[in-house]
Amino acid sequence: MKRTALLFDLDGTLVDSVPDLAAAANRLLAELGRPPLGEAEIAAMVGDGVAKLVERALAARQAGNAALAPAIARFTALYAADAATLTRPYPGVPEGLAALAEAGVALAICTNKLEQVTRRVLDGLGLAHYFAVVLGGDSLPARKPDPAPLLAALERLGVAPADAAMVGDHRNDMLAAERAGVAAVFARYGYGLATLGELRPDAMIDRFADLPLVIGEMFGLE
Repeated sequence: MKRTALLFDLDGTLVDSVPDLAAAANRLLAELGRPPLGEAEIAAMVGDGVAKLVERALAARQAGNAALAPAIARFTALYAADAATLTRPYPGVPEGLAALAEAGVALAICTNKLEQVTRRVLDGLGLAHYFAVVLGGDSLPARKPDPAPLLAALERLGVAPADAAMVGDHRNDMLAAERAGVAAVFARYGYGLATLGELRPDAMIDRFADLPLVIGEMFGLE
């Protein structure tokens, strides 16, 4: 029997991390003498890694003249210290991951979040044991929408692209899936619906609890 793999984005797909991201961003903005951003504003900035998030947050509060590299470093320190304080799994995530693992599906993380912080979030939420591979935005020279992280994860899992799917809530996830030759499952409940544009994923889910059934039908799992 061929082995099947699922590659997951993290923010907006497995966890709602915006409260912690917003807290760190707003502490940074306060240090720069700028007003805070709302969580909805922060959610729209997620998906392209920490550097883009910080750049967008500074621009939104007319702080774009601040030195970007020190701001990124400061945000990273603030966020890493409290990355799992307010972050929570979406409803059905622990149960869904358990069901997929029980069905023999290999699970991996492919996120643009820094790997160290990703591992801290997974550990803090008790989800780390589900994932045989965890790749962050700094784990390889390239990150999503480049297919390299997906292909590297599949190589480590020993699964062919034809037997895998990428699950994410952002255009970057769907583009990476297409370029890697894996199926694409879009999480409509996440942060990135507005980024989808003309892309047409192989499947869409409105709640994580629907994923095991979708994957079962897609790959003929029982």
